Amino acid sequence: MLSLQASPLRSGSTGGVTLTRTAESVARHGRRLVQLELELAALEVKRKVAALGLGVVMLVAGAALALFALAFALAAGAAGLATFLPTWLALLLVAAGLLVLAAALTAAGIARVRKGSPPVPELALLEAKLTAETLKNGAG
Repeated sequence: MLSLQASPLRSGSTGGVTLTRTAESVARHGRRLVQLELELAALEVKRKVAALGLGVVMLVAGAALALFALAFALAAGAAGLATFLPTWLALLLVAAGLLVLAAALTAAGIARVRKGSPPVPELALLEAKLTAETLKNGAG
């Protein structure tokens, strides 16, 4: 007859305990590794967001300074016109030029918006219609 030998895991020997402790240790180290990876990812995202925020602030400051520079350039143009025209007329001409430019940009912007709206994927819809017709004709 076959004799049943006691398994080290069933007999409570130190081999089973060691294996269990090793498995628990591996699981604990695995959890810690995942935790450290998540902390590293969070720190990296925080660092990148801070750099991005600083970049956005610098862009806004640059845009504000560019706006002031444009205002001074327009004032200088008006002052240049004022050397041979009355000051009120020079300022009026600069303002009129700005209004014409603003109107042209507004009209162009409205045309672009009308051309792009409603935002319907026309090519995709046409392709879907053609595919449906092909399937209908092929199936029938």
